[in-house]
Amino acid sequence: MKTLEDLFLDSLADSYYAENQLTKALPKMAKAATDDDLRAAFEAHLAETEGHVQKVEEVFEAFGKKPKSKKCPAILGIIKEADEISSENKKSPTINAALIFAGQKAEHYEIASYGGLRDWAKLLGNEDAADILDEILDEEKAADAKLSALAEEHCNESAKSGEASEADGKSQSPRVAADAY
Repeated sequence: MKTLEDLFLDSLADSYYAENQLTKALPKMAKAATDDDLRAAFEAHLAETEGHVQKVEEVFEAFGKKPKSKKCPAILGIIKEADEISSENKKSPTINAALIFAGQKAEHYEIASYGGLRDWAKLLGNEDAADILDEILDEEKAADAKLSALAEEHCNESAKSGEASEADGKSQSPRVAADAY
């Protein structure tokens, strides 16, 4: 890389690829969840992630560039691990805790990526791009917090006790429809 802008655009291409991969992974995670609140959270975050793809395209445009994708080995590894943890815990009371664990790994990766990209956009003097990246960053942080809340409310306890939680297979609360994970 010759300039910070080159590094920024290369890293943005990595995030663009990651968001597109997550639009394929989230439906699988939703399907694997036995907790209705968790399933709804994954489905809500899928819609949000589709919005992130569009927002990243807007960031490219704010820099006068066409959207470009760069293969991201990190997200592929996180998704592969999520697939493995899902299959290893299938039909087990640990499935929802395992899915949350895997989901939070993706969220933390995205939080780190978007935080750095936002800071670089500011340094490069592109406030429009920085604002869009800040929106994505806030949504990723909210998704992480939602997963933590679901884990603490019942999924981790269910995994610990070895019994399905009361929320498994039932709708536990109407608030999830309004809350993105």
